[in-house]
Amino acid sequence: MISDSLDRGLRSYGLGGKLRALRLRKKMGLVELGRHTGLSAAMLSKLERGRVHPTLPTLLRISMVFNVGLDHFFAATRTAYGVVRARERLLFPERLDGREIAWEFESLDFAVTERRLSAYRVTFPAAPKRLRVHSHEDAEFVHVLSGRLVVTIGGEAQTLDPGDSIYFDAKVPHGYARGDGRPCAAIVVTTPA
Repeated sequence: MISDSLDRGLRSYGLGGKLRALRLRKKMGLVELGRHTGLSAAMLSKLERGRVHPTLPTLLRISMVFNVGLDHFFAATRTAYGVVRARERLLFPERLDGREIAWEFESLDFAVTERRLSAYRVTFPAAPKRLRVHSHEDAEFVHVLSGRLVVTIGGEAQTLDPGDSIYFDAKVPHGYARGDGRPCAAIVVTTPA
């Protein structure tokens, strides 16, 4: 008997479905596959339906019949996800080239490896004495949660209120400033270079 967490982890690979797909692609029945692997048709059926998890030697026997490696069952098919609990996030101040804090950010997706985007909750503690601009590759999306945010892109300022969003080419120099005296927070999503 395996633990619930191990069971969930093994199920995430979809081994049974992959096994069934290989067998059906070869137009092979369970009895015929059993003759090639030395496993009973009943055991193979349980494996395909996810009632039991195969051992590595069993999976290797099956993979040899279909001329695939073990990586066929484990590679690039898992759903990539990560849960980031609010209590796990860390707040990082961004000073850019000055001493005063331009903004503070929390990564909302640090638990995911090989991300296709990066999401942050950003707070703007005070209006900067001077606008600090920066640029980076790809695109950026900003959605204001609270307060008023002024986003300056290529020298043109856009004022955003709660619920407003903006998408732009992040290669263009851009900067942020709080638009009034109230606290300001936004979700910022960037696409990594």
